[in-house]
Amino acid sequence: MAHISPSDPLVPILRRTPLYPLHGALGAKLVPFSGWEMPVQYSGIGKEHQAVRQQAGMFDISHMGKFVLSGNTLIEQLQRLVPSDLSQLQPGDAQYTVLLNHQGGIVDDLILYYQGINAAGEPQITTIVNAATTEKDRNWFLTHLDAGQLTLTDLSVDRVLLAVQGPAAVAALQTCVQEDLSKVKRFGHIQGTVLEQPGFLARTGYTGEDGFEVMVDVETGIALWRSLLLAGVVPCGLGARDTLRLEAAMALYGQDIDETTTPLEAGMGWLVHLDRKGEFIGRSVLEQQKQAGVTRRLVGLQLAGRNIARHHYPVRHCGELVGTITSGTLSPTLGYPIALAYVPAALSKLNQLVDVEIRGKVYPATVVKRPFYKRVERIFEKQTSLNDEASLG
Repeated sequence: MAHISPSDPLVPILRRTPLYPLHGALGAKLVPFSGWEMPVQYSGIGKEHQAVRQQAGMFDISHMGKFVLSGNTLIEQLQRLVPSDLSQLQPGDAQYTVLLNHQGGIVDDLILYYQGINAAGEPQITTIVNAATTEKDRNWFLTHLDAGQLTLTDLSVDRVLLAVQGPAAVAALQTCVQEDLSKVKRFGHIQGTVLEQPGFLARTGYTGEDGFEVMVDVETGIALWRSLLLAGVVPCGLGARDTLRLEAAMALYGQDIDETTTPLEAGMGWLVHLDRKGEFIGRSVLEQQKQAGVTRRLVGLQLAGRNIARHHYPVRHCGELVGTITSGTLSPTLGYPIALAYVPAALSKLNQLVDVEIRGKVYPATVVKRPFYKRVERIFEKQTSLNDEASLG
């Protein structure tokens, strides 16, 4: 067998985030992910998952794409790229949405953070996109926006991005932030002061819990990670990030949604505002689907026992192949297997029984309501109050 060295031109060179040395010092298990060498776990996926559900965990998500868009016609031009109405956004608001191709397929899902009027007197939006689609998204923006009227600044390499998530996340982060984070609404954002340096803080996340995503310069990002670690915030890897987002039924681009799936098929109809806006890429396809009905839907499945459905596993009904699993895991919070799958619309109703083929055998699964897990606000508020009292004591 030929030996392949890391310097071999056939071996892809993985990129590393500025926090890479800190992950190694914590004994993280590193894996390739979207061209990056990223931590999949530190103390263990189960422990990290529960830390986020019960206390606070933090993720290095610096590999994600980070763009700043500005220009006098910014909102009008972005309106043509997404199915969501952006006209009512106020400074500090954010809109989760999708970029669409001409077939109505999803180029990427992303969050648009409207920052209002910048120092140049122009509307400004910061957007965070998936790591695997950063270059594709940048090219999509540059191709479909008028570069003569707009400016795109790519901060993907120059900024650290951390996600601090969980019932105690806000209280832990507050010790490093000058502004009162309790005043930032859910899905809101601010330009704040992090460890005495400028930072972008958004009350968003990918776990189903409360928390913030924080974008700062590299030096501040390293200091913030260390400060949060000393405060008891648990470092978490991609493994826990995946189980957390799946419990919350949040789509993973490249698995649950892609350029062959429309937002209506993916259960994202709430992003499609056909009656509130004009023309946009993919509109005609979505109008047809809205009128005729989709032929397939993304559904949540619950399996019995510990039979885990994985990506690409077949879904069957009456012995016939009818769909495919897109994501699946044994839910650490719920204690049973859950999955997402595309099935014919006729089989997408709640309590519908289907079969999942796992290593040549079929196991029953039931269509259930999404999300599989939803945090209870009352419990969260009580926990936050206790954390505040503890920090004062």
